[in-house]
Amino acid sequence: MSGPRVNSFFLGNSSGVNFSIILSPRDAETGNLQLVNCSGSKRAGDWNLDVTPGVSTSKVIVSLNRTLELCLPNATECCPSPLCVVETLQVLACRGSVMLAQLLIQAEIFANSSFTGNVSENATVIPNQAFKPLGSCPCNLTTGACDVRCCCDLECTPDMQQLFSGSCFTGVFGGDVNPPYDQLCSSQSMEYTPEWFPFLCVQSSLDNTPFLGYFYHGSTSTPKVPSFKIPLQTSPGKPFTGYREGDPIITEEDEYFTVPQQSMAGQCVGNAPVAYLHDFDVKCLTSLESYKEGLPHDVRINSGTADFIQQNVVYRAITDRGKSITESENPLAAEVLCQNVTFAEHYKFIWKDENIEQVNVTVFLGSLCDGEILTQRFTVEFLSLNSTNGEELFENPGYQVGKPVTAANLNASDPLGSLNIWQPAGRGLCASATYRPVLFGVDSYSGCILEVDIKEECSFLRGNVTEKLNALIPATHIGKRDNSSYSDLNDWVEIIRLDPFSSNVSTGGLKGICPDIPANLNIRILFAKVGAVQGIPQQQILAVQISYSTVFWQFQCGLGCKNTLSFLPITASVQFIEVPAQPPLPVTRYQKIYAEFDCNRNEVCWPQLLYPLTRFYTGEPYSQSLAKGLFLAFLVLLAAVMSNPWFSKLWSR
Repeated sequence: MSGPRVNSFFLGNSSGVNFSIILSPRDAETGNLQLVNCSGSKRAGDWNLDVTPGVSTSKVIVSLNRTLELCLPNATECCPSPLCVVETLQVLACRGSVMLAQLLIQAEIFANSSFTGNVSENATVIPNQAFKPLGSCPCNLTTGACDVRCCCDLECTPDMQQLFSGSCFTGVFGGDVNPPYDQLCSSQSMEYTPEWFPFLCVQSSLDNTPFLGYFYHGSTSTPKVPSFKIPLQTSPGKPFTGYREGDPIITEEDEYFTVPQQSMAGQCVGNAPVAYLHDFDVKCLTSLESYKEGLPHDVRINSGTADFIQQNVVYRAITDRGKSITESENPLAAEVLCQNVTFAEHYKFIWKDENIEQVNVTVFLGSLCDGEILTQRFTVEFLSLNSTNGEELFENPGYQVGKPVTAANLNASDPLGSLNIWQPAGRGLCASATYRPVLFGVDSYSGCILEVDIKEECSFLRGNVTEKLNALIPATHIGKRDNSSYSDLNDWVEIIRLDPFSSNVSTGGLKGICPDIPANLNIRILFAKVGAVQGIPQQQILAVQISYSTVFWQFQCGLGCKNTLSFLPITASVQFIEVPAQPPLPVTRYQKIYAEFDCNRNEVCWPQLLYPLTRFYTGEPYSQSLAKGLFLAFLVLLAAVMSNPWFSKLWSR
């Protein structure tokens, strides 16, 4: 120990254990410590022993009870020399006369002193760390004293090192600051040495290693931080060639124009780029703690012709916070932190051809308090410049991905129809679920939970479920195009309805069991790309089919069967299937003949008959395959020679 206090622990039950401390001077002739017994006390000279007992561990504290100041003239009870205390202690743990444990302490404590001389102006010279380590003994942490287990500490005498010579620190911390590395030819530290190691190992002295020395003395390059910047295709006189469908919108700083959107995992991404001619309507949950401001509205946008347009922003106050705020379960305190935040942002891009003509933004602001959950809404809508009263004239009559599918009820006086799926809310019950439209090109799956009584008749249950599923599609026809006219029947395709399977299976009067319940509605929409308008694909719906999948419903009995209501989940799925607009061309006679020699279509490949003789064959060494091939060729040649008539005549002679 190098200080006036040291801590240790006694492991085990300390009940009935007597702890004592003894000064153990060395024998002058042999240098060995004198034998000790269990008759000591908790005080020896200037040393005190304190023990804090525990259940399975007792803390042992040895402390020095004297001053460590250097002696002044005519002073007593002080240290006459800088090395104030040099003593050997033993701490014993005995039960009766039996010694259970023994702790040996070598104490060398220096006196406390303050520097009173002049400060030297000679600065410490730090060596070049490329060739000489800054610290050759990292475990030497105490100045002027020996650090236990630090065998490279030059302040440790040989007698001290004998106390811990078998448990020295290893590795770099223990002084091995320049160890041999695995790539060195003379290193045997690798557990599994590959067979090519002698050809690729490094022959170098330890003065040039990964730990020291210069391996490569060349220029360095700073890493480039990725950002939402893209290189613009520039040409003389026209810095930007305009936007095409799906291209990200660019700002004046050559960065992406971003609006929060939903990722594939369903989470909101705040820095998602806005794609040209792609509408979206998303909702994101946030709290006051996690709220972040989006892109500033004073950012100018590249119109597509090297011009920049300013956003026309209108700020409005939210009128009904209840539709967007979810109250916290914990009641709000009297003084709570609130902040004015963005509740919704609606972007309208006015476009023409490949350029953006105008950007209108409506921002709804409101107060959000700590502990509340806000449902933010972000919408982006692209409108053609040739629109009137906000209704687009649809220069491209085809469907665009993300826009609602047009439906109609041509058998009614009011032909307006819709194609919907559920938007569950609250507990997910069908009674409280709302509808949301089916978006073109977006496969969807939704559902709700229907409460069913145990005494409900199966036929009534089938009718009730079918009615709720049919309520999603109050239409008879689907528009082929986005601008289908109600007056032209050729613009619509009739919905093909496959009625649910009606079962005549009797349940024998059992309650709570109903087979063949049409609980799943399947909507399949076939579409094709039939052309393009100004480079934008024109997509058209070809057919729509509605079918049902049945399930076997059984009443789920709860704890004690006290509840007479059970739950039946009903679902609706939408699948868009793209089909070729034109039938594929018939296969020619040449393609049929060539298919016989196509190695990717046939198990037998004649062009690869000699493949084992090429260097592409890796099943065996090339020398062996070549030898076998030559031997096979020799046998073929020998058979040909022996089958010749003149060979038989020559053989008979």
